[in-house]
Amino acid sequence: MLVKTFQAGEMSEALRMVKAEMGLDAMILSSKKERKKGILGFFSKPYYEVTAALEPRPAQRPNPYREEPPAPERELSTREEFQNSMLGPLAREVRELKQRIEALTRKEAQAAQEPAQQAAPVQEPQAETPTVPRTFGKEELEEIKQLLYNAVSGGKEKGPKPVTFQLAGQALEQAVPTAAPQPEPMAVSPLAEPSHPAPALKLVKAAGKASDEDLLLERLAEELRGEDVGPVAVQTLTESVRAAAEEGVSLDELRSLMAENLAGMVKCSGSLRIKKNGPRIVAVVGPTGVGKTTTIAKIAAMYALNRRVSVAMVTMDNFRVGAVEQLKTYAKIMDLPLEVAGNSQELSRALAVHSDKDLILIDTAGRSPKDADRLDELKGYLESQTGIDVYLCLSATTRSREIDEIIATFGTLPVTKLLFTKLDESRTFGCIVDTCLKHRIPLSYFSTGQKVPEDIEVATSRKLAAMVVQESN
Repeated sequence: MLVKTFQAGEMSEALRMVKAEMGLDAMILSSKKERKKGILGFFSKPYYEVTAALEPRPAQRPNPYREEPPAPERELSTREEFQNSMLGPLAREVRELKQRIEALTRKEAQAAQEPAQQAAPVQEPQAETPTVPRTFGKEELEEIKQLLYNAVSGGKEKGPKPVTFQLAGQALEQAVPTAAPQPEPMAVSPLAEPSHPAPALKLVKAAGKASDEDLLLERLAEELRGEDVGPVAVQTLTESVRAAAEEGVSLDELRSLMAENLAGMVKCSGSLRIKKNGPRIVAVVGPTGVGKTTTIAKIAAMYALNRRVSVAMVTMDNFRVGAVEQLKTYAKIMDLPLEVAGNSQELSRALAVHSDKDLILIDTAGRSPKDADRLDELKGYLESQTGIDVYLCLSATTRSREIDEIIATFGTLPVTKLLFTKLDESRTFGCIVDTCLKHRIPLSYFSTGQKVPEDIEVATSRKLAAMVVQESN
């Protein structure tokens, strides 16, 4: 038994010390209030002394009826997983096949010996003659190979299939003794392979069948997929450098070549061109929340402040709370005129008032791609005027499939150019590549932040190629 004394200024503190050091199973033997001995003890504060004991627990005996928890399984290596998935079932099939062959051989040997034993006189027993291995013909070998192939592929394939992988060939040679020369394995076209090969077949195929150029192209394809480039664009870009890969070009050179090819596939319109006669009218449309109003202010500041072009702004966004006030604030800072139009007549009047300007920018209300009625209304407003360039504003954070739906819905409008915003909020830019290669609508501007007018730049194909191909390395 463990006995120990604790001293503290308060009884609760002493009990806490007992609990902390000896646990809840401790027994209090005694507790008392004491003072220090001697003359000085009369002037000192009393203290409490607690004596506690702890009975040690007996050693716990193992319970023979309780099952011990199984030891944690060791993580298998790639080689061991391959052996378990491929070699185990294959070895069993080969072993059964070998037993069947040996049984057939013994049965034929016994059938051949029975007539001889009946006709021959009784002789003294002699030593057993060793069985001569049977020689199989080409058709039998092909049948055995087919059985082995079905065992490996799960029995899903029917019809004659040549076994071409090395592992199965080695197992067949060990299982089937033959003196006839083995036919060379036939090359199988990739189109003739099973649609869903077993994992073991994939590992065998990847063990050394791919050529150097295929490995390089697959590396580039992985980098493109990491940038969220869609499968169709990945196939197009990798095939564009296949000839160079077959000539032994290095990976870095292939990246540069792929960037050049991508730049040649993407169409860009460049910056806005001011007309000599009459104003250039641009309307920015798009879904809600993509940054149309801020983009309008950036383009207006770019031309009014930097290029000394006369600019006027018109807003048709009377749905969103604070939209008009936001654009009014920008117009006041830049000292630019702003008109508010709620219908076709007011839009016509605003355009007529500022017909002497070089550039008129129209901000529209965000429309949901699923709101067909409001899109038809916006289409009526824009088609009531002539000479309006419609820029579709998209966010770089949107997935490619959603962008396809947006373009299909807003395609009822006379969209002439694309404008991507929020490049600073997106990690990858594969959706821009997919959109450009699929829809062939020219790019106009990239918006890269909230600052007006700094965070906007003219979109170029080389800029996009550098963001997708070069930065993927």
